[in-house]
Amino acid sequence: MQMLMPEPQIFVERTLALIKPDVVDKEEEIGDLILRSGFLIVQKRTLQLSPEQCSNFYADQYGKVFFPNLTAYMSSGPLVAMVLARHCAVSYWKELLGPSSSIRARRTHPHSLRAIYGTDDLRNALHGSLSISSAEREIRFMFPEVILEPIPAGLRARDYLNLYVKPALLAGLTALCKEKPADPMTWLADWLIEHNPNKPRLQHHITEEEHQ
Repeated sequence: MQMLMPEPQIFVERTLALIKPDVVDKEEEIGDLILRSGFLIVQKRTLQLSPEQCSNFYADQYGKVFFPNLTAYMSSGPLVAMVLARHCAVSYWKELLGPSSSIRARRTHPHSLRAIYGTDDLRNALHGSLSISSAEREIRFMFPEVILEPIPAGLRARDYLNLYVKPALLAGLTALCKEKPADPMTWLADWLIEHNPNKPRLQHHITEEEHQ
């Protein structure tokens, strides 16, 4: 019996990652680990939150015993916020982080980031979104200018590729074969940037008033 292979689909998730104030000096080291774990850092910024902003960010923890200490800790200095993207980004980032308690992480997940960089239950070095919906909310909080559009998958993804990507890529490959450059990859990348059908075009119409 012939085995039917599933249709290829595009799945890309985004999640929020925070490097907390007490380990900001390890930003470069942690960033390298993130990239080597298959994530793309889509956006990154360094900022310092006020206690009020921390309270809003952790609103779902309001009323818990540790809440005042949490907001004090998170507002104690600069932090680094990053939008990470990859297949199943939310779950993979949570797995890389390990348990929320650094003490427990060192016992059960010694190679996790919180085990390596965290101190205790509160100062656990890094933050990760718990779900796709919380990731969307948290990304909008840290990056209010970002536009989070739904990423197509399955049939919608295939239709998008057929309509917008394949024609441009086919034209680029045809031009590449005619040109035969010494560095084909760089040439094709430059060609696609130059001939991007979705590239914004500014049109400036000179009015009669502007002539006067």
